[in-house]
Amino acid sequence: MTTPRVGAAGAALALLATTACAGGGASDGRMHVWMYQDSLAVVQHAAVERFNASSDDVEAVVDEVPGETYQDRVRTVMGSGEQPDVFFNWGAGSIRPYVEQDMLLPLDDLLEQDPEFAESFIPSILEGGEIDGVQYGIPLRGTQPVMLFHNRAVLDELGLEPPETWQDVLDTIDACTAEGIIPFALGGADPWTEQMWLQYLVDRIGGPEVFRRIQDGDPEGWRDPAVLEAAEMVRDLVDRGAFGDAYASVSYTEGAASTLLSEGRAAMHLMGSWEYSTHLDQAPEFAEEDLGYGVFPPLPGGEGDPANVVGNPTNYFSVTADTEYPDAAQEFLRETVDPDYVREMVDNGEVPTTTDAEDLLQDSPDPEFAVYQYEMVRDAPAFQLSWNQALPPSIATPMVTEIEELFNGQSTPEEFVDALAALR
Repeated sequence: MTTPRVGAAGAALALLATTACAGGGASDGRMHVWMYQDSLAVVQHAAVERFNASSDDVEAVVDEVPGETYQDRVRTVMGSGEQPDVFFNWGAGSIRPYVEQDMLLPLDDLLEQDPEFAESFIPSILEGGEIDGVQYGIPLRGTQPVMLFHNRAVLDELGLEPPETWQDVLDTIDACTAEGIIPFALGGADPWTEQMWLQYLVDRIGGPEVFRRIQDGDPEGWRDPAVLEAAEMVRDLVDRGAFGDAYASVSYTEGAASTLLSEGRAAMHLMGSWEYSTHLDQAPEFAEEDLGYGVFPPLPGGEGDPANVVGNPTNYFSVTADTEYPDAAQEFLRETVDPDYVREMVDNGEVPTTTDAEDLLQDSPDPEFAVYQYEMVRDAPAFQLSWNQALPPSIATPMVTEIEELFNGQSTPEEFVDALAALR
């Protein structure tokens, strides 16, 4: 396996160093597309190149915004006169506040006028960009379930198999710590990574209904026994050394957590499926030879289906209502179903959400991984959107802070539950 950086995708890499992180295209005569900054953005850079090659009137530019500040930057710029024209988001939960303030352009006419475009997406994924029956988001990336990645060489050296039960998890922790290996890499400096553990624990203990109640607006849902039990399990994991003793200062967005796994200093890593592309880009030999993956194990007596997944069904592009380029922006959205765009996603290790994606997965850098991920999502009884994307920012932001304090021992499980239930 080699890192796929050829053709349009390869040419787009040259743009990474030249795009700005300023917002708003009105002042400089260009249509600005805001992207979350990571190794996957190369596909969107290539799409902008293609759009510019075919557009006589409008020049588009990608502005990459660092991941750790992305949502804060969007919230700030949306209240200013320097809004981007098109911007990356996580779908309905993350853009509802802007819809309620009439800041986004409805896209129903685009879909109605171009049914072939509308039918290019898996319907359930397209629906993730709807709010109150109106379309505001168009899928732009692959599906992103959270998976349990592992370093095959490390587990083999310890005589271990990837955990299939919770007891296996505990045994893996003991075996790793005895050899001075971090059982689970964790980028605690970016506390949204810690959220993934609670999401799966709550789901496995109480099923998807627990968080669904919270997402539907009932803060007392945080007092469900599954939440307290999950918080207690987090503290047990920390006390057992599951994440080492320096996880609070390990950055995910700067690549430190992933490096722990690829360099064999950690055995496993609970992370979104984009972790595969990260290693494909930064440690291709490891991705080819030693990167393994699987599902989060069931819990004894838990009510959640072991096939449930959490994560992000996909990411979306939305168009701001005040853009000077509404027609060009919507034309740019059509790039997301262009055969070159979909093929480059597959080449970059993503599993697209277009209806023709399954036919292309054999061309993925690792067809086995791509098909595994596709089937994992396809067969999941429930796919829970990441908590910090499913909840409004007024709740999601302090929630992530409370999660960080739980992991760092600054609050007890009981205090954690009380604090979340108080969020309004």
